[in-house]
Amino acid sequence: MTTDSSSTVSGPTAPTLTNLRLGTAPDSWGVWFPDDPRQTPWHRFLDEAAAAGYTAVELGPFGYLPTHPEQLRDELGRRGLTLTGATAGTHLHRGGDSLAAALAECRQVAALLAAMDAPCLVTLPAMYTDLHTGELLEPAELTADQWTALGDGHSELGRVLHEEYGVRQMFHPHADAHVDTEDRITRFLELTDPATVSLCLDTGHVAYAGGDNRAIVARHPDRIGYVHLKSVAPDVLARVRAEGMSFAQAVQHGAMVEPTEGEPDMPPLLAELDALGVPLMAIVEHDMYPAPVDAPLPIATRTRRYYGDCGLRTTRV
Repeated sequence: MTTDSSSTVSGPTAPTLTNLRLGTAPDSWGVWFPDDPRQTPWHRFLDEAAAAGYTAVELGPFGYLPTHPEQLRDELGRRGLTLTGATAGTHLHRGGDSLAAALAECRQVAALLAAMDAPCLVTLPAMYTDLHTGELLEPAELTADQWTALGDGHSELGRVLHEEYGVRQMFHPHADAHVDTEDRITRFLELTDPATVSLCLDTGHVAYAGGDNRAIVARHPDRIGYVHLKSVAPDVLARVRAEGMSFAQAVQHGAMVEPTEGEPDMPPLLAELDALGVPLMAIVEHDMYPAPVDAPLPIATRTRRYYGDCGLRTTRV
C-alpha cells in the first residue's frame, strides 16, 4: 500500500491544478444499477454528495437519477450541483447489430446530456466474465476481425454522438474486458479516430489490470479526455488474482480503497494530467457495491479533502 509521506500533499503547499475539476459519481455510493433495493436512494446520494463538498456529479446508470431534464436540473440546482457526464454500455467487438444496439442506448443518454449541457458520454466495453461469478462468457482475446469491429464501431459511435448531440465519447477501459491492459489500450487507440474517440482514464481499472497510469498519459497525451479517480489495494488485488475472484467479489473484499491507502500514487499522476493543458473532469469512483448505507458519506468527505489538498478544485474549470 502507498503509505510514505511523499504520496500526500499538505494543503498550504499543494500546487494549484488549474486544468482539473473534481467531481464524484453514484458509484462512490455503491450504485451500479438503475434500480436496486440495496443501493442508496438517489435523493440521498445527491444530498450527501453536496454535503461532502462536491459541486459536480456524474449521472450514474441511466434511470438511477431522474431522466427528465427539468426535474434533474431542479434537483441538482437546489443542491448546488452540476452534471458532468454519464455512462453507457457497449459490445461493439461483436459486430452485426451491436452498433445499432449501442446507438439505441447511447442516444437516450446523449439527449439528456445535451439538454443538461454535460458534454461527455463514457462508454464501457462489455466484460468477458460474469460480473458476479467470474464465469468466462466469451474468449478473453479478440480476433483481428473483432479488433477491427471494435475500433470501427467506436469511431462511428463517437461520430454520431457528436454530430447529433454535440456529446463527446470517452472510452473507458474496464477490468475483465477486452480493453484493460496498457497494450490493449494502445491497440484500441490506434484503431480509433482521435476526432471521435477520447479516453476516460480510470486510474483504478488501469492499476487493477497491472498498468501504469503515468505511462499511458505520457504515451497518449492527446487522447486523454476525462478521468475517473479510483485507488486499488495491492494486497487485496494479489488475493483477487490468486483466487480468481470476479470483479464484484474483488470489490466486496475491499479491492477499491481511499487514495491514501492504494495505488496509483496520485500527486505525480494528477500533476501530469494537469500539465496536459486541457480542461479535464476528474470524477471520484470508489466502488463499494453493495455499500452499507452510512459508509459512503465519511469516505467521500475524506476523499474530497484529500484531493483538495492535492490541488484539485470543485469549482468549474
